[in-house]
Amino acid sequence: MSVFLVILILVIIIVIPNVKIVPQSECYIIERLGSYFATWTNGLHFKIPFIDRISCRVSLKEKVKDFDPQPVITKDNVTMQIDTVVYFQITDPKLYTYGVENPISAIENLTATTLRNIIGELELDQTLTSRDVINTKMRSILDEATDPWGIKINRVEVKNILPPRDIQEAMEKQMRAERERREAILRAEGEKKSSILIAEGDKQSAILRAEADKESQIRIAEGEAEAILKIKKAEADSIKMIKEANADQSVLTLKSFEALEKVANGNSTKIIVPSDLQNLATLGTTLKEMFKEDKK
Repeated sequence: MSVFLVILILVIIIVIPNVKIVPQSECYIIERLGSYFATWTNGLHFKIPFIDRISCRVSLKEKVKDFDPQPVITKDNVTMQIDTVVYFQITDPKLYTYGVENPISAIENLTATTLRNIIGELELDQTLTSRDVINTKMRSILDEATDPWGIKINRVEVKNILPPRDIQEAMEKQMRAERERREAILRAEGEKKSSILIAEGDKQSAILRAEADKESQIRIAEGEAEAILKIKKAEADSIKMIKEANADQSVLTLKSFEALEKVANGNSTKIIVPSDLQNLATLGTTLKEMFKEDKK
């Protein structure tokens, strides 16, 4: 019974602690007698007591490291503070464990030196407007440099760019002047468009008034012409009716006198009276001469 208890105690003390379960997204680096032996991925594993040991536990999840602002100098000798954010992931746990001492510190120092080199080739205005270029260059350089460490640089972002205070004030004045200039341009363009619209409205109004006057004159002329045609038609109908009625000489003489009365009331200054009032042909010729004289 005592032997069984001793064995049970040995199992509890020795065997159970050496049974390891590696969780998802993690790796264990195993050393045997001080040398690298294996990389355990997720699952159940057993190590030999007193011979194997877990050298490092490595997380395979993507990590985000926000580094402190670094002083950098631009090509035109302007000193500014720039801080960066690096997104990286461990792809080779063995290289990450044995490749470099303190990998996070190494990435930070590498980021600072790379940033200084890139900004040193750019002027102030280019630095402020070329974030994408800076991010792309830094990611490419850092990714290549960290390959021997088993690290993959997924993304690099320039978080803040802080120029000196006097530069910030000058930039604010410049932006204020630029906004005022744009405002003046927009106001001038608005006034120009307004003047053009007003002129076009006046033009259209004048055209419409002219067309209305033209249409009115045409309608008046057409009305007068139609009235004259109706009067002439009525006179022709009257003469036709008289002829069809076989009017005697006295009726024709009376109509001649009525025509002379109308002519006398007009603007004519000369009246020619025929000697033979009973001759309708002579009367017609006389009236024709009178009308001609009146028109003159």
